Amino acid sequence: MKLDIREIGTASMILFAVIDIIGSIPIIIDLKKKAGHIQSEKASIVAGILMVMFLFVGAEILNLIGIDVNSFAVAGSFILFFLALEMILGITLYKDETPETSAVVPLAFPLIAGAGTMTTLLSLRSEYDTINIIVAIVINIVFVYLVLKSSGKIEHFLGKQGINVIRKIFGVILLAIAVKLFAANIQNLFK
Repeated sequence: MKLDIREIGTASMILFAVIDIIGSIPIIIDLKKKAGHIQSEKASIVAGILMVMFLFVGAEILNLIGIDVNSFAVAGSFILFFLALEMILGITLYKDETPETSAVVPLAFPLIAGAGTMTTLLSLRSEYDTINIIVAIVINIVFVYLVLKSSGKIEHFLGKQGINVIRKIFGVILLAIAVKLFAANIQNLFK
């Protein structure tokens, strides 16, 4: 295990695209209006802990039920593909009910550390060193915290059009990542 800036950068970008905290600003603002405030620190810490725990225990859980990491990565590539389609086309393929509170649920889970993020973590684990993924998680959690803390200012600065443009750009990046992830892991299934 060694630190690799390139792996950290790539893993950070992948997680950034999957978490899509910028694209979630309208949801965050809506939650803030409903609940009065957002517990930025608590949501960020809990999401970070969930992500690191799943990074280490997720593969063991899969082994327990008889699924290898490559199979999970291929399945994850499909999830990333559909998340990218949602971002690019502005459609909703998966709808989750939004609870009345904005504590840990729905911010830490499933908004930040949701199914797409968990799938991505295991997929990344099949390609990158664990230490680099942990650094990427920390980088993303710090960014998530900053966005949660200043969501109102960001929305005002970017406007609806700016948020939509950023969401679509990261959707295209995520789509390319999904294709790469699928191609890299589908070959390992047939070896």
